[in-house]
Amino acid sequence: MKRRISISALVILALAVAACSKEDTAPAEEPQVAEAPEAEAQTTESTVAATESLEVVEESAAEAEPEDQAIVLARADDPTAGRVWKFIDGQPYKRFPSTAGRWGSADKIEVTEIFMYSCPHCSDLEPFINTWAENKDPNIRFVRIPAMFNQLAALHAKLYYTEVFLAQTGKLKDQAAFRNMVFEEYHRRGNRLTSQTAIQRLFARVGVSEDDFNRTWNSFEVDQALRRAREMAINYGVASVPMIVVNGKYTTDAGSAGSYPKLIELIDELTVREGLR
Repeated sequence: MKRRISISALVILALAVAACSKEDTAPAEEPQVAEAPEAEAQTTESTVAATESLEVVEESAAEAEPEDQAIVLARADDPTAGRVWKFIDGQPYKRFPSTAGRWGSADKIEVTEIFMYSCPHCSDLEPFINTWAENKDPNIRFVRIPAMFNQLAALHAKLYYTEVFLAQTGKLKDQAAFRNMVFEEYHRRGNRLTSQTAIQRLFARVGVSEDDFNRTWNSFEVDQALRRAREMAINYGVASVPMIVVNGKYTTDAGSAGSYPKLIELIDELTVREGLR
C-alpha cells in the first residue's frame, strides 16, 4: 500500500515540474488571467396594441420580390455556442486578459511555442510538436520563439535565428535535422555550445561555410528577430518553457494539459475555436 501511494506521488510531481523556469529552485507561477465576464442575457418584450390597425395591401400593389434572391439565414452571435468542448477554460489553459499580440499577421491562426535548446522538456516535446506541425491545417501558422532567461539562452536564441535565416536562403539544407542535432549535442553529447566558435563548428558540420555563418550571425535580420522575441516574451509573461500560446489569446503547457499528447489535443481544440470566430 505504501509503495502504491509513493508511485502516485511521483507521477503527480513529474507533471508538476515538466517545464524549465527562470529559477530552477522555485516553480514558475502561471500568469494570472482575468476571466471574461459572462454577457448578461438580454430580454426583449414585444407588445401589440389592441387598437393597432392592419393595412391590407392587395397582391397587385405589393412589390415583386426577385425570384433569384438568395435566402439569408440568421446566424448566431456566438458560433461556438452549443458545442461540447473537451477542455475547460481556466484549467488546462488560461486566457490572457487581452490579446497579447502575435508574431505574424491576422490572416492565419497562430500557434507559438516558446522554447530553449537547453531545456530537456523542450527536447521531449520536439517529436510531438513536429508531427503536429507537419499535419496541421494550412490556415494555421506555427511560430517558435526562443526564451532568453540567461546569457547562454540568449546565445542559443541567436543560434536559432541564424539557423532560421540560413534555411530561408538555402544555405542550411535541412533545418529540422539541424534542430535535432542541436538538442542532441546539448542533452546527449554534453556539448553546451557556449561560444560563437562552438556554434559555428556545428553549422560547418552540415555544410554551412564560415563566411555564410558569420554574415548571417551578424545580420540585421537576426538582431531584429531577437528584439521581437524579447518583446513577445514580455507580452506573454514567459516564466517557464516549453510554453504554448494560441492566437495571442490562450496559454498552456504540457504540465497543465497532463501529457504531451493531451497538449496536442488541446492545441487542436483551441485552433478550432479560433477558426469558428
